[in-house]
Amino acid sequence: MTALAEDLKSLLAKLPTADRAEIASFLLESLPDDAPAVSDDEWEAELNRRVQDMKSGAVIPIPASQVLAELRSEFP
Repeated sequence: MTALAEDLKSLLAKLPTADRAEIASFLLESLPDDAPAVSDDEWEAELNRRVQDMKSGAVIPIPASQVLAELRSEFP
């Protein structure tokens, strides 16, 4: 992913939910019908990487209740 795309992701994440949903819908509709989809193998590799990161301690999981509470306080 380009640096511009990463910057956009950071900015877009701060938008209200309705704005993010509208932009997500726009982006999905803008993809050509023949856009490459992520394969099941790619999803499985990503899942395995994340599980390994948690098992190794490289990342510390955050309980869903905490994440949801933080989101609710940031985006009332």
